[in-house]
This record gives sequence, C-alpha cells and structure tokens, in this order.
Amino acid sequence: MGTAASVDFLLLSAIWGASFMFIDMAALQFGPVPTAALRVGIAALMLLPLLLRRGLGRDLLRHWKPLLVVGLLNSGIPFALYGFAVLSIPTGVSAVLNATTPLFGALVAWIWLSDRLNASRIAGLVLGFAGVALLAWQRIAPDSGNAAASQQALLAIAACMLACLCYGIAASYTKRYLTGLPALLTAGGSQLGAAAGLGLPALLMWPAQVPGLHAWLAVLTLGVMCTAFAYLLFFRLLEQAGPSRALTVTFVVPVFAVVYGMLFLGERVSASMALCGVLIVCGTALSTGLVALQRRPRCPSPT
Repeated sequence: MGTAASVDFLLLSAIWGASFMFIDMAALQFGPVPTAALRVGIAALMLLPLLLRRGLGRDLLRHWKPLLVVGLLNSGIPFALYGFAVLSIPTGVSAVLNATTPLFGALVAWIWLSDRLNASRIAGLVLGFAGVALLAWQRIAPDSGNAAASQQALLAIAACMLACLCYGIAASYTKRYLTGLPALLTAGGSQLGAAAGLGLPALLMWPAQVPGLHAWLAVLTLGVMCTAFAYLLFFRLLEQAGPSRALTVTFVVPVFAVVYGMLFLGERVSASMALCGVLIVCGTALSTGLVALQRRPRCPSPT
C-alpha cells in the first residue's frame, strides 16, 4: 500500500473498532434491526446529496441492482447480525470474530473468482477457523451449566460468522460488478440500498419504549462516522488495494475494539481470548497470501 492507502487503512481500523461499542449502546434500546436501519439510513442521507452534487445520479439509477445487493450484503444484514451478537457476547469477542472476514473473502474468491489457494493459504484457513472454534468453546464452557446462556452465545457467534460471510461475498461481488465506479457512488448507493431493504423490517420491530439520548447519539455516530465516512474510506481502499488486502483492515479493528471495550465498557480480555485472536489473525494473514510458509530447500542429490 502507498502512504495514502496506509493512512486510510489505520483510520478505518480505528473507526470500525469503535463501531462495536456504539452498536452495543444502541442495540440495547433500539434492537438489532432498527439500529442497523437507522445506521444505514443516516449514512444514506449524508452521502446522497454529495453523490447528486457530483452528477452521479444517472449512474446510481443505472447500477441500482448491484448497489442494492452490495448494500444488503456489506451493510444491512451484517449490521443487524452484529447488533444481535453484542447483546450476548462482549464487543471485543465480536470484533475478534470479525477478523475472520478475510478468511471468508479468500474462500469466496477461490470459489467464485477462481483465486488460487496454495498449501500456505489452505493452512491459514485451517488455522483461522481453529481459532474461531477455540474462541467459541471459551465462550460456551463457562456457561456449560446454563443451557440457555450457552445457546445464546452460540447463536451470537454464528451471527458474527454469517456477517463475515456476507462481507466476503460482498467484496468479490463488488470486484466483479462494481469495479471502476467512484467510491462515493458505491458507498452512497449501497447505503441507500441497505436502507431500502431494512426499512419495513425496522418499522415492524421498532421498540415500544422511546430510546434515550445516549442510544440516539450512538446511532448518529454509527451513521455519520462509522458508516458514511468509513465506507468512503473502505471503497477507496478496495479500489487501491483489492478485496483481499482491503479486508485485512479487520486485523487491526479488534485491537481498537478491545481497547475501547476495556476503557469504556469495563470488558476484560483473558489470555485465552488473546491467543484465539492471534490464531485468527495469523490464519487470516496466511489465507490472504500476505504471509507465506517458506518451503525448505531441497538438498542437491549426489552425483
């Protein structure tokens, strides 16, 4: 990555690391689906005027179908799934699980785009998903005597995995159908599509009690900073570095998320959780080809 892409990478990691904390604050009062709908709706309202001012309205209408698909896969569905997950597991754990996004991205690219998987990348997939399995076991084992808590933790982890799969599909879909479009068009159009897809479900699931000020501020921050601004950075990074490397932003996101959770939510990080995080990150680095296992050189045969 160049200097500009590296700055975008770190800034995006810090912003998305904070998003888990704000999701937790908002979903407690709004619920997962209304939180996600408000988040993408606010982002769409922020980005649509900029998009129209740049004269991209016709392009928005021309590409509305793929933008709707990307919006649901890359925003609407994952945001709702993470809103559900953080109600049962710490934000740091959900962020660590989010680091598996490049694993799913590599799998989808292999299946869909014929992106070759060598032995090193396959080893990375195995290592990364082993880290997920250990992290899941860590969350379930303390509640082994409480079947309801264990089931809820399993559902939360499954929701995070499904969200990561959606992200992986969205990255390859974007590369195949939206390559070359301006980042503003992809970001704004996808958020508009996500808002359209979540509008009715959000109304049906709207909370009976009016949420408090802190929940509204959390949703506003999610929409403006963690979505509208962040997706401008992300799609620009996607164009500059490609889907596999752009998705590695999830390497750094858990670090910020864990720190924010410790500072502001009183969450604790155990040694086993840190170990699982290391396994996931190392596996992801191998699976995306950023790091490769070195082959031992063959000894020359005697002549």
